[in-house]
Amino acid sequence: MDSEAQQKRPKELVLPGSPGQRLAGMASAKHYMCGFCAAFTNIAVTFPIQKALFRQQLYGVRTRDAVRQLQRDGLRNLYRGILPPLMQKTTTLALMFGLYEDFSSLLLRHTSAPELLTRSMAAVLAGTTEAILTPFERIQTLLQDYKHHNRFNNTFHAFRELQHYGFREYYRGLVPILLRNGPSNVLFFGLRGPIKECLPHANTNSAHLINDFICGGLLGAMLGFLFYPVNVVKARMQSKVGGDFQSFRVVFLTIWREREGRVTHLFRGAHLNYHRSILSWGIINATYELLLKLL
Repeated sequence: MDSEAQQKRPKELVLPGSPGQRLAGMASAKHYMCGFCAAFTNIAVTFPIQKALFRQQLYGVRTRDAVRQLQRDGLRNLYRGILPPLMQKTTTLALMFGLYEDFSSLLLRHTSAPELLTRSMAAVLAGTTEAILTPFERIQTLLQDYKHHNRFNNTFHAFRELQHYGFREYYRGLVPILLRNGPSNVLFFGLRGPIKECLPHANTNSAHLINDFICGGLLGAMLGFLFYPVNVVKARMQSKVGGDFQSFRVVFLTIWREREGRVTHLFRGAHLNYHRSILSWGIINATYELLLKLL
């Protein structure tokens, strides 16, 4: 009888302005803040690695050649272009974690679909919303490309210069970003829990931190490798200023022909991306989960 009464009991309403709603809002804001801080920590540590990787994606050069390019650029230019990814990544990850929680909560309350499907849809919606910040990735690409070193002085100068080409120019490369964000979010949020459950049981805070790092690193490496060709196409599309907007298919086929139709050439730089992703997403996931417990 008690279980039947519980099942028939109506859902508790949260009235606007009530303590329950304020608490829910604070809990939601916590996910945004933790995502922001996790991204900041990650970018500060991994930016030089990302810059070397970008050179490989764009020009198909070997790792040692990309490192030599950075050495020739000098220490002064090593962190050139960090502001766009810092602004973009902190905002993107704040939205990724925060919106995922918000969309999940919203959909779970108002739909009767299975939880797996509901959370997958929330992940896609969060990833699609992140694409609003495409202009930051666009500027980052231009500032990291040594061919544009003499053309754009800094982030704000690049933003001003692109105005001459119209608003659409800021969103060059939007299609590969959409193709990457939604599916990668679904896999990240869907597999994060099961992977952590497969790791040795953690009894201390440090053990939990290590498990979160391993879980995030494994997922980041897998997703980075899986979507690497998409990022290669994105880098090529976004390194161009002005002119016609070529489709994803056309740019991919151009790169495929340039790299002699060999998959190994298309994935050139993927091993560096693999190691960077382990470090990057390990830091992100561990920092996010740690801050989530502290706040």
